[in-house]
Amino acid sequence: MSSYVLSCESAADLTKEHMDRQGIAYIPFSFALGGSTYRDDLWQTMSGGEFYQAMVDGADTRTSQINAAEYEAYFSQFLREGKDVLHLCLSSGITGTINSARLAAEALGEKYPERKVLVVDSLAASSGFGLLMDKLADLRRGGMALEELERWTEENKRRVHHWFFSTDLTFYIKGGRISRTAGTVGGLLGICPLLNVSADGRLIPREKVRSKRKVIQAITEKMALLAEGGENYAGKCYISHSACEEDARQVAELVEARFPRLDGRVEINSIGPTIGSHTGPGTVALFFWGGPRED
Repeated sequence: MSSYVLSCESAADLTKEHMDRQGIAYIPFSFALGGSTYRDDLWQTMSGGEFYQAMVDGADTRTSQINAAEYEAYFSQFLREGKDVLHLCLSSGITGTINSARLAAEALGEKYPERKVLVVDSLAASSGFGLLMDKLADLRRGGMALEELERWTEENKRRVHHWFFSTDLTFYIKGGRISRTAGTVGGLLGICPLLNVSADGRLIPREKVRSKRKVIQAITEKMALLAEGGENYAGKCYISHSACEEDARQVAELVEARFPRLDGRVEINSIGPTIGSHTGPGTVALFFWGGPRED
């Protein structure tokens, strides 16, 4: 394996076991829940069930960006060991942490001129971010050098497709992403918004689908339309969810039936608190490789 460190942030929404197995380092976001502050440590401190139940019970949630000092301390541990770093940040269309990471990398370039910290905007989120990191770990294992992997990432990161739906609009209303009137009407009509991540890494509403059954079908159709090779798609597929595992499994079953050449079973993860603080429970997200995302 190449000696450089491959790094990301906890919002990649993979399990700690997956991160460890692939040799991916991560820096955690912080979040506040009910007046206490925690690290997003991939559900080591609390479970997803506990977190989302606290939200349902009325606990306030808030997330904090990782600041430059935190990045500098994090990167320094690898540089002191004589290792370079390729670090991917959560999409700049969602958070501004990449600015802090680049400031830290610039400062460390003066302290460790013989070492490199390369910072890349993933333009990805949740387990789509994780799907990208998993591929990069495979490429590193295959011997791809640091700068070559950075170039590959820039050229291919928009090929990771992200499609989301939500069956509970409560926290979209609470966070001001939809109006209370629209949310109330949508709830009464059983509207499930279908969203995706755009080419510039922003979460964009695309369709309003009436009923959970139809939106589960619709998200599978998006994969058939956009996945590399269509129904002959032979890559990996990840799903993440916020306290609605049964919905996630329904999507996984449809995907596995429709795409028989998948690379393994669909991997299901829990949406972590960094993203989940904003979606609340009831969100399912589907991730796969395709052509470059276009708006």
